[in-house]
Amino acid sequence: MEIKIRNAEISDSESITELSNQLGYKTLHTDIQNRLKRILEHRENCIYVATESGKVVGWIHGFYSMRVESDFCVEIGGLVVNDNFRKNGIGKKLVDKVIGWTELKNCEKVRVRCNVARTKSHKFYERIGFKINKEQKIFNKRLN
Repeated sequence: MEIKIRNAEISDSESITELSNQLGYKTLHTDIQNRLKRILEHRENCIYVATESGKVVGWIHGFYSMRVESDFCVEIGGLVVNDNFRKNGIGKKLVDKVIGWTELKNCEKVRVRCNVARTKSHKFYERIGFKINKEQKIFNKRLN
């Protein structure tokens, strides 16, 4: 198996939608396509896909995060690897690509937030060198 990592393109939106749905983020292809288009327009974001024989089998989104109270960092906004391709080092390759992008941004920290229910993800991140910093609750308020 030869995995290649490359910048995501708008034409990857269908594959990204399928992978996102596989992870439980039920959303429409048109919504992903619109979000992807907007994200790709901003230099403070990176999106990479992992391919095997030209087929997208994983993706990762990183973004430059600025906070008043703490050092700027890059945050992983999403990471998905196809169920059939997990445990092959693809997730780590994608994270490493974002780490490389982080270094280009002169940041010294990469952050990722994980749902408490995703215990396999927690173990993955710990295995590749991430440390738990804190636990928190996230509150949303709809404005429509």
